[in-house]
Amino acid sequence: MRRLIYICLIVAIVPWIVIGIVREATDDDTTEHYFVRAIFDNASTMVAGEDVKIAGVPVGQVADMNVTEGNKAAITLRIDNEDFTPFKTDASCKIRLQGLIGERFVECEPGSASAERLPAIEEGDGKGERLLRVENTSSPVDLDLLNDVMRLPYRQRFAILLSELGTGLAGRGEELNEVIHRANPALRETDQVLAVLAKQNRVLARLARDSDQALAPLARERAKFADFIVQANRTGEASAERRGDIRRGINRLPAFLRELRLLMVDLEGLTDEGTPLLSDVRQAAPDLGRLIKAQGTLADASRESFPSLGDALERGRPALMRARPLVRDLGRLGKELAPTSVDLDELTKSLDETGFVERINDFLYYVTLSTNGFDSMGHYLRAGLIANVCSKYALEFNSSSCNSNFYNPFDDPAAAKADSLEARNAQEPKAGSGGSVAPSGTLLQGLIGAGETPEQAAQRKDSLQRLRSQARDRSGSLGGDEPMLDYLLGGEGQ
Repeated sequence: MRRLIYICLIVAIVPWIVIGIVREATDDDTTEHYFVRAIFDNASTMVAGEDVKIAGVPVGQVADMNVTEGNKAAITLRIDNEDFTPFKTDASCKIRLQGLIGERFVECEPGSASAERLPAIEEGDGKGERLLRVENTSSPVDLDLLNDVMRLPYRQRFAILLSELGTGLAGRGEELNEVIHRANPALRETDQVLAVLAKQNRVLARLARDSDQALAPLARERAKFADFIVQANRTGEASAERRGDIRRGINRLPAFLRELRLLMVDLEGLTDEGTPLLSDVRQAAPDLGRLIKAQGTLADASRESFPSLGDALERGRPALMRARPLVRDLGRLGKELAPTSVDLDELTKSLDETGFVERINDFLYYVTLSTNGFDSMGHYLRAGLIANVCSKYALEFNSSSCNSNFYNPFDDPAAAKADSLEARNAQEPKAGSGGSVAPSGTLLQGLIGAGETPEQAAQRKDSLQRLRSQARDRSGSLGGDEPMLDYLLGGEGQ
């Protein structure tokens, strides 16, 4: 019975033991989190559970703390935020003060994107974790510790430590130098900067030489250079005040550049087409220069002429106002004469094209030559005198006198009944003579007209008298003695 109880206990306990062993073997926390094993020279004030921050944002905690074989502090950092993983080979971590009560935290930089990832520990302590070497860590001395050193009796003890420290570190200068550089990141970075500068010594030498040449003119113009700095400061302040507008302008710059590209294509075509024009303008530049110079002389003369022109306008304004009715009449006359002007223009153009003026001149010239004779006595006129009853001008019709003046055959019933063009008031031509017939007869009477009646004679005299009076009198619309204009435009007595 007792043996049976032992067998049952073994059967009940063995599965739990096997399950625990398997769980312990498979419980690897490194598969669920990103762990970094950071090595520090000193982490005396750090405890597990403190924050791990990147750029001031908590991303994990301090999971564990150990001491390495080289008496260094190994702090295991658990990174919970996957956005800040993985760490790179140029990553760095520092222990900083969290608050006034002495709490600490670890501040890290994951490294640059171009660097390689931190290597994983293959075996030993921290297996599966990412190793961050001591060269990439630092633990600066806090300010409160430095202040505590200056209090009694700590400063006396510190003096004793310094005295003994010199003896203890006499043969470990290189290690002390490494500790100092790791304790102060500024010294380490300064060392890196100096190393880069040492590699670029030739460039620095050229920079010194060229800067001396560049600074010499600036030294001569230091007043202007100082004013440039002042103006640049003012410009920067004005730009800062309008930073919103500048931001919007930069946002709109790509669209503006796209539109500008099309405009530049058009401008290129314009420049190609404008090159000949500019060449001609260049050749005409001397003449344009003289013209512009003459414009200055004209402007100077205009300064004196424009005031006098204003005075003339002030004096001539009343006359122009009084001439307004005449101008309106002339305007209406111009509208009515427009068709006549067009016909007259066509007529003069036709006369000019057909040589009318030249033919008239030729006619007058040859008529003068044909009528003007010259002999030993002098000049004489080639003319013939016709002596008959029509030599004397007659106003009344008389059967015995010439009836070729103011005669209309249709007003004479007796002449209207005549069936022939029989010549009257003319002598019969002699037999065999070839002379011409005198200008008389019914045909000539029809062309010239009948004699003037007493009423027509009186009307003609009145018309002549009125024209003569209008030519002598002054026109009220004109200011001077202009008889010809009075005659054309009409006087007061019209």
